[in-house]
Amino acid sequence: MAKLLDESVAVMANGLRFKTARDLFAACPAIARDMRSLPTDQRSIEFCRDLLAGRVPEEAVTFCAYLLPERAAVWWAHECLSHLADLLDETDHQLLPLVHNWVGEPDSLRHQAALSTAGATPPTTPVGWIALAAGWRDNGSARAATMAPALLPFPAAHAINAGILAGLARVALADRFTVLSAFVEMGIQMAEIEALSQAADAD
Repeated sequence: MAKLLDESVAVMANGLRFKTARDLFAACPAIARDMRSLPTDQRSIEFCRDLLAGRVPEEAVTFCAYLLPERAAVWWAHECLSHLADLLDETDHQLLPLVHNWVGEPDSLRHQAALSTAGATPPTTPVGWIALAAGWRDNGSARAATMAPALLPFPAAHAINAGILAGLARVALADRFTVLSAFVEMGIQMAEIEALSQAADAD
């Protein structure tokens, strides 16, 4: 049993987009502008859990946003913010199904157009950031002409991180770490699922 578990962990680690935190930072230098912790040679999942247990646990959210493939990261953010439905305003409630539809059919021109329209204005709400992330993922170059210059150098993960953290800021302080931890564990599980899927596809 232990051997099988070790083999499963090894397969999962090999399937991750970035095996170590240093790999992720090297491939996505923009992450250094979103978090202060320095990368190590730890496996990505271990590094993320250490961030969660550290002085700035919000950085575990940031790391997950960059670790996940963009479409999976958008879905993760959608699921996180859906759990905060009572704290979202009407604009976000209108945007959530648009993001949901896009994740299901990212190549649909209808869904892309709906998100493009929704993201035409600067994001001011948690789900607004997630809609922007999906738009960046779809058509970053075309959208760049209408974006604020300060946002242009950032990848979709920056917007995903901003959206989830904006949602967490609305959670009561006494409950915030519990909710944040649940979100990070969800992100880690999604990363592991993605890794196993990638490893299976490679066989």
